[in-house]
Amino acid sequence: MQHVVPAGPNFKDHFSAQSAGYARHRPLYPREMFAYLADLSGRRLAWDCATGNGQAAVALADHFERVIATDASRAQIDAAITHPVVSYRVATAEESGLGKDSVDIVTVGQALHWFDTGRFFAEASRVLAEGGVVAAWCYELCNTSPDCDRVVASLYTDIVGAFWPPERRLIEERYAGIVFPGNELATPEFEMTARWTADDMLGYLRTWSACQRYLVEHGEDPVGLVEEELRRAWGTAPRTVCWPLTLKVARL
Repeated sequence: MQHVVPAGPNFKDHFSAQSAGYARHRPLYPREMFAYLADLSGRRLAWDCATGNGQAAVALADHFERVIATDASRAQIDAAITHPVVSYRVATAEESGLGKDSVDIVTVGQALHWFDTGRFFAEASRVLAEGGVVAAWCYELCNTSPDCDRVVASLYTDIVGAFWPPERRLIEERYAGIVFPGNELATPEFEMTARWTADDMLGYLRTWSACQRYLVEHGEDPVGLVEEELRRAWGTAPRTVCWPLTLKVARL
């Protein structure tokens, strides 16, 4: 059963329009990261906030008895991966609808920069049980090869740079500008990797919120402007793509 908490007026929806593409083309987080996070808390209940397509929630299900996964976007929840341990709900980060002291860990993947962080951390503190932790991670541009990376960087900066929401700056700063409450923990380094074709990369680039905003403004797919150059740099064989992760964890 899905529970619904109406999104507030400050909810910035950058992803509902491409929820299906998001589910198909986003890279997968490393399994080792979820094993590490599970060792930091109890294993009864995890809250995956701003779950998107549910990939983090499903990974958490390997380590927790129950996972509640929320997103303010109904379209994202409707496209999420089903799992018997995961319960999906439409709810904002700031008003989860969860009970006080009920959760062992709160996770946020590539989404903390969209939140009203003061209200979110207050909500996380309310729902976390004693000794619980909040974990948030983000990633910037991927690394593939110098030639491919130059094409992606050109799209990111030169073509759609003006269309990135201002919150994107927090990712570029690796969340250094976000102060976590409680005791922040030192964390290991993790990275995402994928073995992708040029088609996979092009599909991923089209999920960028800036590309969607450019499309609405200009009526033209910005990825199409670099597609030929990227295909030429990529070649016909799959390539290994890497995204270094920034992981911040605090015990509240």
